[in-house]
Amino acid sequence: MRPYPQPEPQRAAPVPAGDAMPPWLEERLFDRRLVMLRGPLTSAVASQTAAALLTLDALGSDPVELHLTATDGELSAAFAVVDAVDAMRAPVRAVVPAQVGGAAVAVLVAAGHRVAHRHARIRLAEPLASAAAGTADQVAAAAGEYLREMDELVVRLAEVTGQPRSRIEDDLSTGRVLTATQALEYGLVDEILGGPGTTG
Repeated sequence: MRPYPQPEPQRAAPVPAGDAMPPWLEERLFDRRLVMLRGPLTSAVASQTAAALLTLDALGSDPVELHLTATDGELSAAFAVVDAVDAMRAPVRAVVPAQVGGAAVAVLVAAGHRVAHRHARIRLAEPLASAAAGTADQVAAAAGEYLREMDELVVRLAEVTGQPRSRIEDDLSTGRVLTATQALEYGLVDEILGGPGTTG
């Protein structure tokens, strides 16, 4: 007696891994000229974010909204996104819906206009250095590059916020956390969304 053919097992729709976003949602956000930077800011995340920003810039000059939810990451990766923002003709509006900190603060201050939700938090902290391996000279070169990038971060923060360099260096070393209101007073954001009397 021949066995009945067995039905093929049904495959469930793929579930995004980790912080991955469903492709349909990414597409809809992209159509609205909105880019999400989420999770640890790695070189891979930075490359994807920079590519999305530059593609939107090539498609038109309407403003691009960059949502930042990254509390740590590598400083070199952050500057890859900063370089993309600096190269864009389209204005970039950075939005902090929840928390941002470490290296991602460099991306925040690169935007032309910066807003935070009412309960958002911004953490000023020394970003992670990229893991260096190799000869002593190569490790020393990597350390020197990190120090140069740290200096650039401090200079950018001072220019954008108007705060003295010494205060910024102290806040980065202590890992100071700012509420949305404190970030507004500090000069890190220009506007608070969802608060009393806000216009956003």
